[in-house]
Amino acid sequence: MTLALAIDLGGTKIEASLVDDTGTIIPGSRHRVATGAAAASDVAVLAHAIDDIVAEVRAHPRWNEVTAAGIGAAGPIDMIAGTISPINLPAAHGFGIVDAVRRASGLDAVALRLDGTCIALAEAWLGAARGVRNAIVFVVSTGVGGGIVSDGRLVAGASGNAGHLGQLVVADITGDAAASTVEQLASGPHTVRWAQANGWSGATGEELAASYGSGDAVAVAAVDRSARAVGVGLANAATLLDLEVAVVGGGFSFVADDYPERIAAAVQSASVNAYAARLRVVRAALGGDAPLIGAAALVHRPDLL
Repeated sequence: MTLALAIDLGGTKIEASLVDDTGTIIPGSRHRVATGAAAASDVAVLAHAIDDIVAEVRAHPRWNEVTAAGIGAAGPIDMIAGTISPINLPAAHGFGIVDAVRRASGLDAVALRLDGTCIALAEAWLGAARGVRNAIVFVVSTGVGGGIVSDGRLVAGASGNAGHLGQLVVADITGDAAASTVEQLASGPHTVRWAQANGWSGATGEELAASYGSGDAVAVAAVDRSARAVGVGLANAATLLDLEVAVVGGGFSFVADDYPERIAAAVQSASVNAYAARLRVVRAALGGDAPLIGAAALVHRPDLL
């Protein structure tokens, strides 16, 4: 049995573990390093965090079984150059993450994909998209990102950024496209801010969920607005790619028990063609393990790539 070094790089943290070829995260190998706001202005913070977390994983007694590494990173990325340019990490634009992991780990074989791509890989391998030949898998959290499986294979695109659902423009009615993306209209922080601007007195997504549960009118409107933006984005994706299933994960997707149903209703109302309206919306199965399992799938499941 071979092991992969799996790395997940987000806007505020890096997580890494060893994952075997069944998709199991090896006990005792999972580590997390916070980068915080400092990494946004100083790339050295990010470089040191990579060194630190790889060193922690290398201390595991099964490190000698590792054959390669997979990285899922916030995008945009350039999988050919092995670099990243995360929107929320300006100092890291053009950072050579593949070379950094090679130096820290001593491994020659290091693969890079978008974090949403890795989540889609995980769900297609072991989760809610298993056995589905045409699916989009996405998260609604601090941001909105995703990945696409088409005809049974992952769609990476020319640079590795295919599936970026959050950056689809769905309501450019102000002339400001950047303010009209799925992410700007549907993500957790933006939805909270919209609710506050409309008279809601809470401060967090958790409080918004509680208000939604109690029937607060503004909270209900805010959640519905988020779901509708996601649904319009999915209707566009389903129309273009003839998708069967949309798998939704991410912390903010739990703001309401019926969040997937609200998304599905928005897909139906926004779809011009009947085949797009038939898109099923289901919850993700792998939760917080998906980014690491998906990064490991870059090593263990080349048949899906």
